[in-house]
Amino acid sequence: MESLESRVEQLERRYHRSRLVSFVALGFGALGLGVAAWRPVEPEGGELVASRLTLRDSRGLTRMTLSAQEGGEGGLVMHDAEGRPRALLGVDSGGSPRLRFATAEGVMLAELTVYANEAPRLALRQLGGTEFFSVSLLPDGSSRLELADGNGRPRAILGADAQGAPGLFLVDNKGGSRASLRVSPGDEPSLVLEGLAGTLFRAPAPVQ
Repeated sequence: MESLESRVEQLERRYHRSRLVSFVALGFGALGLGVAAWRPVEPEGGELVASRLTLRDSRGLTRMTLSAQEGGEGGLVMHDAEGRPRALLGVDSGGSPRLRFATAEGVMLAELTVYANEAPRLALRQLGGTEFFSVSLLPDGSSRLELADGNGRPRAILGADAQGAPGLFLVDNKGGSRASLRVSPGDEPSLVLEGLAGTLFRAPAPVQ
């Protein structure tokens, strides 16, 4: 028959084992609570909110920047392999969207802009920054194409008014019109040539 002393020892061993199991369970429970506390909380709806986001390559050079500035401006800037900004897609403070392309030195060569929600304009520039070509649709419905000289002065202008009547104008280096070829809204053509001395040639000839 088992002695009282041995029965007491068995009870003590069971007691110690139960305390150890309870302690381990408590430890794992606390660890689980800790992990839950450190688990990153996902933004509501999966949205990431930031005023500026920069992407860099393996060398640490900036390759892309997305930012929102005070005043309503915002845009995406893309950089070349040397970290120089070369392209921009943005919206200015007036709400006009823009697309720009620049040289490695930062000189803008091409720009596409939409004004007043209905007036797009494409402009091309020389390396010095002077605009030499532009084509646009104006808010009144007229269209215009310009070719400029090395100083940025328009020298040849091709356009159509709001009724679609076309015209070609050639301008001297002082901005004076020297030749114009038009078709009126009534489909009547006209040609005007102006000499240096102010002499005019018109066709059809004006009625005397």
